[in-house]
Amino acid sequence: MGTLVCRVELDKNKGITLTVENADGKITQTVQMDGTAIITTVKGDQQTSTITQKQDSIAIQCKEFTLEAETITCKSSKDTLQQAQGKYTVESSQDLSLDSKAKLLAKAAQDMGLEGLKIELKARTDAIIDALNFSGKSRLKGEIDCTQLKLNGKGQAELAGAQVRVAGQAQTAVEGGLTQVKGGMVQLQGMLKLG
Repeated sequence: MGTLVCRVELDKNKGITLTVENADGKITQTVQMDGTAIITTVKGDQQTSTITQKQDSIAIQCKEFTLEAETITCKSSKDTLQQAQGKYTVESSQDLSLDSKAKLLAKAAQDMGLEGLKIELKARTDAIIDALNFSGKSRLKGEIDCTQLKLNGKGQAELAGAQVRVAGQAQTAVEGGLTQVKGGMVQLQGMLKLG
């Protein structure tokens, strides 16, 4: 690196400007303090980064922003917004928690996946799954336990398994415009009432 050119400018109206010029690296560093804001700028021949600090805000503009620390805490007393024009990734080598005291909403314009060794979904009031096509599969064991369960297929509903058992503690009703019971052997037990 060659010789640097350093300047200090004092102005009663514009404030203080500190300038460091690196002609070999084609980089100019400036710090401007005008009484209302502190503006730190690093300008190269291809990119420029700027930090603007005012009494109520700090704005950072740069091509790449990296923050490394042992512990990071971010708090806001009002709304928080994070946006990414490209991919947005959150990674944790240990547990990851999402906690909302109000409504939690996750939306995706395309596919949305949820994958884990064990996935547990709990709802204190209602759980609603609304989809054009829904497939629930468990290769080992699946169980639905609730106070009231209603399965409704608008077009066709099918229940299949190596062994299928339908049992009602008080009453079991099978109804339809046309009801068929088929099997290699059909066994009926109990008091039968026909008609």
